[in-house]
Amino acid sequence: MAPSMTQSRSIDRCLINNQPVVKILDLGQHPYADTFVREDQLHLSEPVFPLNVYMNADSGQIQLGYISDAEDRYNLYSYSYTSSNSKFARDHWDRYAQSIIEKYQPKGLTVEIGSNDGYLVSQFRAQGLTTLGIDSSKYMCDIATKQGQPCLNAVFDFAVSQQVRQSHGPAKLILANNVFNHANDPVNFARGVCDLLDDDGIFVFELPYWGDTVSSGRFDQIYHEHVSYFTVKSSWQLLATAGMTMLDYDWVDYHGGSIRVVARRGAPNDMPEKIIQAIAQETAQGLFTIERYQDMQKDMIQRRDTWLAEFYRIRQEPDTVIIGVGAAAKANTWMNWHRLDHTALHCVTDSSPHKQGKYTPLSRIPVRGDEEFAQHKNPYALILSWNISDGLKKALANINPNIRFISQ
Repeated sequence: MAPSMTQSRSIDRCLINNQPVVKILDLGQHPYADTFVREDQLHLSEPVFPLNVYMNADSGQIQLGYISDAEDRYNLYSYSYTSSNSKFARDHWDRYAQSIIEKYQPKGLTVEIGSNDGYLVSQFRAQGLTTLGIDSSKYMCDIATKQGQPCLNAVFDFAVSQQVRQSHGPAKLILANNVFNHANDPVNFARGVCDLLDDDGIFVFELPYWGDTVSSGRFDQIYHEHVSYFTVKSSWQLLATAGMTMLDYDWVDYHGGSIRVVARRGAPNDMPEKIIQAIAQETAQGLFTIERYQDMQKDMIQRRDTWLAEFYRIRQEPDTVIIGVGAAAKANTWMNWHRLDHTALHCVTDSSPHKQGKYTPLSRIPVRGDEEFAQHKNPYALILSWNISDGLKKALANINPNIRFISQ
């Protein structure tokens, strides 16, 4: 059956405190960033919605202004992102699992929300723990299940938490990495976690840190799948609203800068000094002022115009072949912001077999394997997965030492 068109809805209230929000960034019209289109779907028009960002200074919440249907985001097209898609990612999740096991020594049920292909949660299963993955993508659940990892196909919320608690009992450890920010109702999500946790259970979540997005100007992790953009301030407020206490956080060098937050059940008492200082630093950085984003919007436009001028100068060279590297969700935001399509890029390469043979959303650029570079004499490589650029450059040089690189 051909996928149907879906709709988005405007959100003019903070998803944490229900107070008004103010628009801070406008990226124009974008498709789902993690959608990759099969060849037999090229005649169809995938959903495209306004990609705008809003803020509530009191809660520290940064969020989209238009929210789409969660089920459609992950199942309208086969979801293509896998947690184990690169050695860099696998190494990160291996270290993550080891640190959690050493620090908290979980003994009971371990649940990973947003378990994807089951790579991370299976590390806990290998330690003899009872594990359950929960993921919104049926395609990813099927992959996990075939590898022996139990997985529930569901968009996690309070109702799902009650079902899991009834069937499996309370969880000693709940993990949620790069998924909490996907929730259309983050308070409901957090209340579900609180409901599922055992009294002495621990909740750990990790996701891109908004402070790094702003300071670096790397806006490409803004996309429809990411409904909320976390600060330390919003993390504290969100968890407290759901009846949980944020115990600690750490900065993590993943996705260009992430925070890993640890929480437990129970309303907070005093705010830890580390969190007080972090919120003060966020405030001083201007994360909760409109003026900071007015400057950021102007800079985004200026950088785009400057970059495109140089890009099309390169395009005028005789026999120029320019290939994008890394069919990541962030790449689709960046390419659509720069209005690059199949007429500008020869193709995009990616190591994931779940993406190869498909096309990027809206821009319709074919996705191929890295071996494509061996087919051209002096190709240009535009690194789109900038967070793992060093490793990509080394690997590509082994395929074709004549590659010339273009920076974003």
